[in-house]
Amino acid sequence: VVMSDGGLGGELWVSIWLAVPCANFYLLLVENSFRQAPLIHTMAGLKLQKRLAASVLKCGKRKVWLDPSEMTNIGLANSRQNIRKLAKDGLVIKKPPIMHSRARVLARNEAKSKGRHTGVGKRKGTANARLPFKVIWMRRTRVLRRMLVKYRETKKIDKHSYHELYLQAKGNSFKTKRHLMENIHRLKAEKNKEQQLKELAASRKARAQALRTKKAEKAAAKLAGGK
Repeated sequence: VVMSDGGLGGELWVSIWLAVPCANFYLLLVENSFRQAPLIHTMAGLKLQKRLAASVLKCGKRKVWLDPSEMTNIGLANSRQNIRKLAKDGLVIKKPPIMHSRARVLARNEAKSKGRHTGVGKRKGTANARLPFKVIWMRRTRVLRRMLVKYRETKKIDKHSYHELYLQAKGNSFKTKRHLMENIHRLKAEKNKEQQLKELAASRKARAQALRTKKAEKAAAKLAGGK
């Protein structure tokens, strides 16, 4: 391979000699020539214009876009006033911010809320590390205490029942709101039953007392009549 360069930006000639064994030929000459155009860095001399444009557009130099088809006119601009005119004509533009779409993230989070992508193979860390037991305890206790306060304010339970249930909730006696509600209904039913039994006992006692009084009066009347 023979290379000949006529200088920077000149013609580059390449002569390739290939020896191809053939039956009747000993040598085959192949010559190929092509022209390589010189590289011209058109953006190298526009550092001043980029700096001025960044100052005028109030952005970084990386956000400045210069029209590549108007490099000559842009290169003549050496003041902020000229840059403002070019920006008004649309030759110098501030690039829009690069947006990072969260559509895929939102879609995946929605799928996770439905239970997708949360299997055993996706979990890293212990159960306590993923959701601490203390946090679970705090949330459950606050829910139960809010419920007790609400029931006390609406007169569904008295202050004595509130205090008793509060201590039971603190002692981890109730796991859920439903459990606490069922216990409240049970206590109210027991109290109502106890009150009914007390009233029944009082009525029986009063009736027995009335019978005894009546019997005593009858005996006294009989005794008085016999005399």
